[in-house]
Amino acid sequence: MNNNDILKELTAILEARKSEPADKSYVASLYAKGLDKILEKVGEEATETIIAAKNNDREQIIYETADLWFHTMVMLAERGLSADDVLAELARRFGVSGIAEKESRTKKA
Repeated sequence: MNNNDILKELTAILEARKSEPADKSYVASLYAKGLDKILEKVGEEATETIIAAKNNDREQIIYETADLWFHTMVMLAERGLSADDVLAELARRFGVSGIAEKESRTKKA
């Protein structure tokens, strides 16, 4: 399975978990607890990723980043979005100077 297939498969699983009982699936239990719990998990995993990076622990960086991505995908799914939406935004930015892209967001605000 290639990396893009993994994201598509995970997206499908996350959608399917929305209709499962909370006691049968970790993801379903997160959905049942609501957005605040999902965001708490994203924040927790972001913190753990930062600590792993500060400790320069390669395996932990990979492990914690996977947890962060996973919980971020749960958050996206809860909001009716997917990895494809984020990938489309990254594609839009590709080839655009980071400075120019940031300035375009600042001018809109």
